[in-house]
Amino acid sequence: MHIRALAPVATLLLSAAILLAGQGLQGTLLPVRASLEHFSTFSIGSFGAAYFFGFTVGCLKSGELLRRVGHIRVFLAMSAIASAAPLVHGLIIGPIVWGVLRFLTGFCLAALYIVIESWLNERSTNANRGMIFATYSMITLTMMAAGQMMTLLYNPLGLQLFVITSVLFSIGAVPIALSSALSPAQPASTETNIRDLFSLSPSGTVGCFAVGMANGAFWGLAPVYAAAVGDPAKMAAWFMAAAVIGGAILQWPLGLLSDALGRRKMLVAVCILGAGAGVALAMLVPHLGFTGIVLLGGVWGAFAFPMYSIVVAYANDYAEHDEYVKVSAGLLLVYGLGAIIGPFASSALITLRGADGLFLFTAAVHLLLIGFVTYRFIKEGTQADQPIAFGDALSSAQTASLVYEEEMQD
Repeated sequence: MHIRALAPVATLLLSAAILLAGQGLQGTLLPVRASLEHFSTFSIGSFGAAYFFGFTVGCLKSGELLRRVGHIRVFLAMSAIASAAPLVHGLIIGPIVWGVLRFLTGFCLAALYIVIESWLNERSTNANRGMIFATYSMITLTMMAAGQMMTLLYNPLGLQLFVITSVLFSIGAVPIALSSALSPAQPASTETNIRDLFSLSPSGTVGCFAVGMANGAFWGLAPVYAAAVGDPAKMAAWFMAAAVIGGAILQWPLGLLSDALGRRKMLVAVCILGAGAGVALAMLVPHLGFTGIVLLGGVWGAFAFPMYSIVVAYANDYAEHDEYVKVSAGLLLVYGLGAIIGPFASSALITLRGADGLFLFTAAVHLLLIGFVTYRFIKEGTQADQPIAFGDALSSAQTASLVYEEEMQD
Protein backbone atom coordinates (compact mmCIF):
# COMPACT_ATOMS: atom_id res chain seq x y z
CA MET A 1 0.00 0.00 0.00
CA HIS A 2 2.80 2.39 0.86
CA ILE A 3 4.58 1.63 -2.39
CA ARG A 4 1.39 2.30 -4.35
CA ALA A 5 0.97 5.64 -2.55
CA LEU A 6 4.50 6.67 -3.53
CA ALA A 7 4.12 5.68 -7.18
CA PRO A 8 2.36 8.92 -8.28
CA VAL A 9 5.14 11.04 -6.76
CA ALA A 10 8.10 8.84 -7.67
CA THR A 11 9.42 11.24 -10.33
CA LEU A 12 9.12 14.19 -7.95
CA LEU A 13 11.02 12.34 -5.24
CA LEU A 14 13.67 11.34 -7.79
CA SER A 15 14.17 14.97 -8.81
CA ALA A 16 14.38 15.99 -5.16
CA ALA A 17 16.94 13.27 -4.42
CA ILE A 18 19.25 14.34 -7.25
CA LEU A 19 18.95 18.04 -6.41
CA LEU A 20 19.63 17.40 -2.73
CA ALA A 21 22.74 15.41 -3.55
CA GLY A 22 23.99 18.44 -5.46
CA GLN A 23 23.08 20.75 -2.61
CA GLY A 24 24.85 18.52 -0.10
CA LEU A 25 28.01 18.40 -2.20
CA GLN A 26 28.05 22.15 -2.78
CA GLY A 27 27.24 22.97 0.84
CA THR A 28 30.31 21.07 2.04
CA LEU A 29 32.63 21.87 -0.85
CA LEU A 30 32.36 25.66 -0.68
CA PRO A 31 33.42 26.17 2.98
CA VAL A 32 36.23 23.61 2.53
CA ARG A 33 37.49 25.30 -0.63
CA ALA A 34 37.13 28.74 0.96
CA SER A 35 39.17 27.55 3.95
CA LEU A 36 41.87 26.20 1.64
CA GLU A 37 41.85 29.54 -0.22
CA HIS A 38 42.41 31.28 3.14
CA PHE A 39 39.15 33.22 3.13
CA SER A 40 38.43 34.85 6.48
CA THR A 41 36.08 33.08 8.87
CA PHE A 42 33.70 36.02 8.63
CA SER A 43 33.60 35.68 4.83
CA ILE A 44 32.87 31.97 5.05
CA GLY A 45 30.11 32.62 7.59
CA SER A 46 28.64 35.27 5.31
CA PHE A 47 28.23 32.67 2.55
CA GLY A 48 25.84 30.71 4.77
CA ALA A 49 23.95 33.87 5.67
CA ALA A 50 23.75 34.88 1.99
CA TYR A 51 22.34 31.46 1.09
CA PHE A 52 19.60 31.60 3.72
CA PHE A 53 18.83 35.22 2.84
CA GLY A 54 18.40 34.20 -0.79
CA PHE A 55 16.30 31.22 0.30
CA THR A 56 14.01 33.45 2.36
CA VAL A 57 13.62 35.96 -0.48
CA GLY A 58 12.99 33.07 -2.87
CA CYS A 59 10.23 31.71 -0.64
CA LEU A 60 8.53 35.10 -0.62
CA LYS A 61 8.95 35.98 -4.30
CA SER A 62 8.82 32.71 -6.22
CA GLY A 63 5.02 32.62 -6.22
CA GLU A 64 4.90 35.53 -8.64
CA LEU A 65 7.13 33.66 -11.08
CA LEU A 66 5.01 30.52 -10.74
CA ARG A 67 1.82 32.38 -11.67
CA ARG A 68 3.45 34.10 -14.63
CA VAL A 69 5.09 31.13 -16.36
CA GLY A 70 3.99 27.98 -14.49
CA HIS A 71 5.64 25.40 -12.27
CA ILE A 72 7.54 23.46 -14.90
CA ARG A 73 9.11 26.51 -16.55
CA VAL A 74 10.11 27.96 -13.17
CA PHE A 75 11.65 24.63 -12.22
CA LEU A 76 13.68 24.42 -15.43
CA ALA A 77 14.83 28.06 -15.23
CA MET A 78 15.88 27.82 -11.57
CA SER A 79 17.65 24.51 -12.24
CA ALA A 80 19.62 26.15 -15.04
CA ILE A 81 20.74 29.02 -12.80
CA ALA A 82 21.53 26.69 -9.91
CA SER A 83 23.55 24.54 -12.31
CA ALA A 84 25.53 27.52 -13.61
CA ALA A 85 26.39 28.87 -10.14
CA PRO A 86 28.85 26.14 -9.06
CA LEU A 87 30.73 26.46 -12.35
CA VAL A 88 31.18 30.19 -11.73
CA HIS A 89 32.28 29.37 -8.18
CA GLY A 90 35.06 27.23 -9.63
CA LEU A 91 36.10 29.80 -12.23
CA ILE A 92 36.07 32.96 -10.09
CA ILE A 93 37.57 32.63 -6.62
CA GLY A 94 36.55 35.62 -4.50
CA PRO A 95 34.39 36.29 -1.41
CA ILE A 96 32.15 38.91 -3.02
CA VAL A 97 31.37 36.83 -6.10
CA TRP A 98 30.80 33.74 -3.99
CA GLY A 99 28.44 35.64 -1.66
CA VAL A 100 26.33 36.79 -4.62
CA LEU A 101 26.28 33.26 -6.04
CA ARG A 102 25.19 31.80 -2.69
CA PHE A 103 22.31 34.29 -2.59
CA LEU A 104 21.26 33.25 -6.10
CA THR A 105 21.57 29.57 -5.22
CA GLY A 106 19.40 30.05 -2.13
CA PHE A 107 16.76 31.84 -4.22
CA CYS A 108 16.78 29.13 -6.88
CA LEU A 109 16.56 26.25 -4.41
CA ALA A 110 13.65 27.91 -2.61
CA ALA A 111 11.76 28.04 -5.92
CA LEU A 112 12.69 24.44 -6.72
CA TYR A 113 11.47 23.21 -3.33
CA ILE A 114 8.23 25.17 -3.71
CA VAL A 115 7.55 23.39 -6.99
CA ILE A 116 8.40 19.97 -5.58
CA GLU A 117 6.50 20.36 -2.31
CA SER A 118 3.38 21.92 -3.82
CA TRP A 119 3.36 19.11 -6.39
CA LEU A 120 3.71 16.51 -3.63
CA ASN A 121 0.76 18.06 -1.81
CA GLU A 122 -1.31 18.00 -4.99
CA ARG A 123 -0.65 14.27 -5.37
CA SER A 124 -1.16 13.42 -1.69
CA THR A 125 -4.28 12.72 0.34
CA ASN A 126 -4.99 13.17 4.03
CA ALA A 127 -4.54 9.42 4.42
CA ASN A 128 -1.00 9.28 2.99
CA ARG A 129 0.40 12.82 3.22
CA GLY A 130 2.29 12.17 6.46
CA MET A 131 3.92 9.04 5.03
CA ILE A 132 4.81 10.76 1.74
CA PHE A 133 6.42 13.73 3.48
CA ALA A 134 8.19 11.48 5.95
CA THR A 135 9.72 9.77 2.92
CA TYR A 136 10.58 13.17 1.50
CA SER A 137 12.24 14.21 4.76
CA MET A 138 14.31 11.03 4.87
CA ILE A 139 15.37 11.57 1.25
CA THR A 140 16.29 15.17 2.12
CA LEU A 141 18.72 14.14 4.84
CA THR A 142 20.16 10.96 3.32
CA MET A 143 20.80 12.43 -0.13
CA MET A 144 22.43 15.50 1.36
CA ALA A 145 24.69 13.13 3.29
CA ALA A 146 25.48 11.26 0.07
CA GLY A 147 26.33 14.54 -1.65
CA GLN A 148 28.62 15.52 1.20
CA MET A 149 30.52 12.25 0.82
CA MET A 150 31.15 13.09 -2.84
CA THR A 151 33.73 15.65 -1.71
CA LEU A 152 36.05 12.66 -1.29
CA LEU A 153 35.98 11.92 -5.04
CA TYR A 154 38.40 14.67 -6.08
CA ASN A 155 40.74 17.28 -4.63
CA PRO A 156 38.58 20.23 -3.50
CA LEU A 157 41.17 22.60 -5.00
CA GLY A 158 40.25 21.37 -8.48
CA LEU A 159 37.26 22.14 -10.70
CA GLN A 160 35.90 18.58 -10.81
CA LEU A 161 33.63 18.78 -7.77
CA PHE A 162 32.08 22.01 -9.00
CA VAL A 163 31.35 20.29 -12.31
CA ILE A 164 29.73 17.32 -10.54
CA THR A 165 27.53 19.71 -8.57
CA SER A 166 26.47 21.40 -11.79
CA VAL A 167 25.69 18.05 -13.41
CA LEU A 168 23.52 16.98 -10.48
CA PHE A 169 21.47 20.18 -10.59
CA SER A 170 21.01 19.76 -14.34
CA ILE A 171 20.01 16.08 -14.20
CA GLY A 172 17.66 16.78 -11.30
CA ALA A 173 15.45 18.78 -13.67
CA VAL A 174 14.91 15.88 -16.08
CA PRO A 175 12.27 13.87 -14.14
CA ILE A 176 10.17 17.01 -13.57
CA ALA A 177 10.55 18.13 -17.18
CA LEU A 178 9.35 14.76 -18.46
CA SER A 179 6.59 14.27 -15.88
CA SER A 180 3.04 14.05 -17.23
CA ALA A 181 1.47 15.06 -13.90
CA LEU A 182 -0.70 18.18 -13.81
CA SER A 183 0.74 21.28 -12.16
CA PRO A 184 -0.54 22.06 -8.64
CA ALA A 185 -3.67 24.14 -8.24
CA GLN A 186 -3.30 27.63 -6.81
CA PRO A 187 -4.26 27.75 -3.09
CA ALA A 188 -6.62 30.28 -1.48
CA SER A 189 -5.16 33.54 -0.18
CA THR A 190 -3.81 33.69 3.38
CA GLU A 191 -1.67 36.12 5.33
CA THR A 192 1.43 35.33 7.38
CA ASN A 193 1.93 37.55 10.43
CA ILE A 194 4.89 36.92 12.75
CA ARG A 195 3.34 39.00 15.55
CA ASP A 196 0.21 36.85 15.50
CA LEU A 197 2.42 33.78 15.35
CA PHE A 198 4.23 34.84 18.52
CA SER A 199 0.93 35.48 20.26
CA LEU A 200 -0.24 32.01 19.28
CA SER A 201 2.92 30.18 20.41
CA PRO A 202 5.78 32.21 21.92
CA SER A 203 7.89 29.12 22.61
CA GLY A 204 7.31 27.72 19.12
CA THR A 205 8.25 31.01 17.48
CA VAL A 206 11.35 31.67 19.57
CA GLY A 207 12.27 27.99 19.30
CA CYS A 208 12.15 28.14 15.52
CA PHE A 209 14.36 31.25 15.50
CA ALA A 210 16.86 29.60 17.85
CA VAL A 211 16.96 26.40 15.82
CA GLY A 212 17.52 28.49 12.70
CA MET A 213 20.48 30.24 14.34
CA ALA A 214 22.10 26.99 15.49
CA ASN A 215 21.47 25.00 12.31
CA GLY A 216 22.33 27.93 10.04
CA ALA A 217 25.66 28.29 11.83
CA PHE A 218 26.27 24.56 11.43
CA TRP A 219 25.56 24.50 7.69
CA GLY A 220 27.71 27.56 7.10
CA LEU A 221 30.72 26.76 9.27
CA ALA A 222 30.81 23.08 10.28
CA PRO A 223 33.13 22.26 7.34
CA VAL A 224 35.51 24.93 8.66
CA TYR A 225 35.42 23.27 12.09
CA ALA A 226 36.04 19.87 10.51
CA ALA A 227 38.93 21.19 8.46
CA ALA A 228 40.50 22.64 11.61
CA VAL A 229 40.36 19.36 13.55
CA GLY A 230 41.37 16.96 10.77
CA ASP A 231 42.07 16.50 7.08
CA PRO A 232 40.04 19.26 5.35
CA ALA A 233 38.30 17.11 2.73
CA LYS A 234 38.07 13.77 4.52
CA MET A 235 36.98 15.06 7.92
CA ALA A 236 34.49 17.54 6.47
CA ALA A 237 32.81 14.88 4.33
CA TRP A 238 32.51 12.29 7.10
CA PHE A 239 31.63 14.78 9.83
CA MET A 240 28.85 16.47 7.85
CA ALA A 241 27.46 13.15 6.62
CA ALA A 242 27.43 11.72 10.16
CA ALA A 243 25.52 14.74 11.49
CA VAL A 244 22.91 14.52 8.73
CA ILE A 245 22.50 10.74 9.07
CA GLY A 246 22.12 11.13 12.83
CA GLY A 247 19.32 13.62 12.26
CA ALA A 248 17.63 11.28 9.79
CA ILE A 249 17.75 8.31 12.17
CA LEU A 250 16.17 10.10 15.15
CA GLN A 251 13.75 12.36 13.24
CA TRP A 252 10.74 10.08 13.68
CA PRO A 253 11.55 8.47 17.07
CA LEU A 254 11.96 11.86 18.77
CA GLY A 255 8.86 13.19 17.08
CA LEU A 256 6.77 10.24 18.17
CA LEU A 257 8.09 10.59 21.71
CA SER A 258 6.93 14.21 21.64
CA ASP A 259 3.45 12.86 20.81
CA ALA A 260 3.55 10.56 23.82
CA LEU A 261 5.42 12.63 26.42
CA GLY A 262 4.64 16.22 25.41
CA ARG A 263 6.36 18.71 23.12
CA ARG A 264 7.78 20.93 25.84
CA LYS A 265 9.41 18.06 27.72
CA MET A 266 10.95 16.64 24.56
CA LEU A 267 12.14 20.04 23.35
CA VAL A 268 13.90 20.71 26.65
CA ALA A 269 15.38 17.20 26.71
CA VAL A 270 16.63 17.42 23.12
CA CYS A 271 18.09 20.90 23.75
CA ILE A 272 19.96 19.59 26.79
CA LEU A 273 21.40 16.69 24.82
CA GLY A 274 22.21 18.91 21.83
CA ALA A 275 23.94 21.44 24.06
CA GLY A 276 25.90 18.63 25.72
CA ALA A 277 27.03 17.31 22.34
CA GLY A 278 28.04 20.86 21.33
CA VAL A 279 30.13 21.35 24.46
CA ALA A 280 31.76 17.96 23.90
CA LEU A 281 32.64 18.88 20.31
CA ALA A 282 34.20 22.10 21.56
CA MET A 283 36.09 20.72 24.54
CA LEU A 284 36.95 17.06 23.87
CA VAL A 285 38.45 17.27 20.38
CA PRO A 286 42.08 17.03 21.59
CA HIS A 287 41.20 13.73 23.26
CA LEU A 288 39.27 12.21 20.35
CA GLY A 289 40.48 10.60 17.17
CA PHE A 290 38.87 10.73 13.74
CA THR A 291 36.21 8.15 14.59
CA GLY A 292 35.31 9.79 17.89
CA ILE A 293 34.83 13.22 16.30
CA VAL A 294 32.68 11.80 13.50
CA LEU A 295 30.50 9.82 15.93
CA LEU A 296 30.09 12.85 18.17
CA GLY A 297 29.05 14.85 15.12
CA GLY A 298 26.39 12.22 14.48
CA VAL A 299 25.15 12.59 18.06
CA TRP A 300 24.93 16.37 17.66
CA GLY A 301 22.93 16.03 14.44
CA ALA A 302 20.66 13.40 15.98
CA PHE A 303 19.39 15.94 18.51
CA ALA A 304 19.86 19.27 16.69
CA PHE A 305 18.09 18.56 13.40
CA PRO A 306 14.81 17.09 14.78
CA MET A 307 14.31 20.23 16.90
CA TYR A 308 12.70 22.03 13.95
CA SER A 309 9.96 19.44 13.54
CA ILE A 310 9.31 19.43 17.29
CA VAL A 311 8.94 23.21 17.53
CA VAL A 312 6.71 23.21 14.43
CA ALA A 313 4.51 20.55 16.03
CA TYR A 314 4.53 22.54 19.28
CA ALA A 315 3.29 25.71 17.56
CA ASN A 316 0.68 23.82 15.53
CA ASP A 317 -0.73 22.29 18.71
CA TYR A 318 -2.23 25.73 19.42
CA ALA A 319 -3.43 26.40 15.86
CA GLU A 320 -6.80 25.75 14.31
CA HIS A 321 -6.94 23.20 11.52
CA ASP A 322 -7.18 25.83 8.78
CA GLU A 323 -4.16 27.70 10.22
CA TYR A 324 -1.58 24.89 9.89
CA VAL A 325 -0.08 26.02 6.59
CA LYS A 326 -0.07 29.71 7.58
CA VAL A 327 1.55 28.96 10.94
CA SER A 328 4.18 26.71 9.39
CA ALA A 329 5.00 29.33 6.77
CA GLY A 330 5.52 31.92 9.49
CA LEU A 331 7.78 29.51 11.35
CA LEU A 332 9.80 28.93 8.19
CA LEU A 333 10.28 32.68 7.83
CA VAL A 334 11.42 32.94 11.45
CA TYR A 335 13.75 29.97 10.91
CA GLY A 336 15.21 31.71 7.86
CA LEU A 337 15.88 34.90 9.83
CA GLY A 338 17.68 32.89 12.49
CA ALA A 339 19.67 31.05 9.84
CA ILE A 340 20.82 34.38 8.40
CA ILE A 341 22.04 35.66 11.78
CA GLY A 342 23.57 32.39 13.01
CA PRO A 343 26.54 32.18 10.62
CA PHE A 344 27.53 35.80 11.28
CA ALA A 345 27.30 35.47 15.07
CA SER A 346 29.14 32.15 15.20
CA SER A 347 31.88 33.36 12.82
CA ALA A 348 32.58 36.22 15.23
CA LEU A 349 32.98 33.75 18.10
CA ILE A 350 35.21 31.52 15.96
CA THR A 351 37.40 34.53 15.14
CA LEU A 352 37.80 35.27 18.85
CA ARG A 353 38.23 31.73 20.15
CA GLY A 354 38.96 29.33 17.29
CA ALA A 355 37.04 26.62 15.43
CA ASP A 356 35.51 25.18 18.60
CA GLY A 357 33.61 28.44 18.98
CA LEU A 358 31.06 27.10 16.50
CA PHE A 359 29.71 24.44 18.83
CA LEU A 360 30.03 26.66 21.89
CA PHE A 361 27.70 28.99 19.98
CA THR A 362 25.18 26.23 19.19
CA ALA A 363 25.32 25.04 22.81
CA ALA A 364 24.66 28.57 24.06
CA VAL A 365 21.68 28.92 21.70
CA HIS A 366 20.21 25.61 22.87
CA LEU A 367 20.67 26.54 26.52
CA LEU A 368 19.03 29.94 26.00
CA LEU A 369 16.08 28.19 24.35
CA ILE A 370 15.75 25.94 27.42
CA GLY A 371 15.68 29.08 29.55
CA PHE A 372 12.93 30.69 27.47
CA VAL A 373 10.75 27.58 27.35
CA THR A 374 11.14 27.15 31.12
CA TYR A 375 10.26 30.82 31.68
CA ARG A 376 7.11 30.44 29.57
CA PHE A 377 6.11 27.35 31.52
CA ILE A 378 6.56 29.10 34.87
CA LYS A 379 4.75 32.24 33.69
CA GLU A 380 1.82 30.66 31.87
CA GLY A 381 1.82 26.97 32.77
CA THR A 382 0.03 26.33 29.49
CA GLN A 383 -0.12 23.03 27.69
CA ALA A 384 -1.91 22.16 24.46
CA ASP A 385 -4.96 20.07 25.31
CA GLN A 386 -5.03 18.03 22.13
CA PRO A 387 -1.62 17.92 20.43
CA ILE A 388 -1.70 17.07 16.75
CA ALA A 389 0.12 14.00 15.55
CA PHE A 390 3.79 14.51 14.75
CA GLY A 391 3.25 13.17 11.22
CA ASP A 392 0.62 15.83 10.58
CA ALA A 393 2.92 18.53 11.95
CA LEU A 394 5.79 17.35 9.78
CA SER A 395 3.48 17.43 6.77
CA SER A 396 2.38 20.99 7.54
CA ALA A 397 6.00 22.02 7.98
CA GLN A 398 6.86 20.74 4.52
CA THR A 399 3.81 22.44 2.96
CA ALA A 400 4.83 25.87 4.24
CA SER A 401 6.11 26.85 0.82
CA LEU A 402 2.53 27.00 -0.47
CA VAL A 403 1.89 30.18 1.49
CA TYR A 404 4.55 32.07 -0.41
CA GLU A 405 2.51 31.57 -3.53
CA GLU A 406 -0.62 32.65 -1.71
CA GLU A 407 0.87 35.95 -0.53
CA MET A 408 1.41 37.10 -4.11
CA GLN A 409 -2.32 36.94 -4.78
CA ASP A 410 -3.19 39.56 -2.13
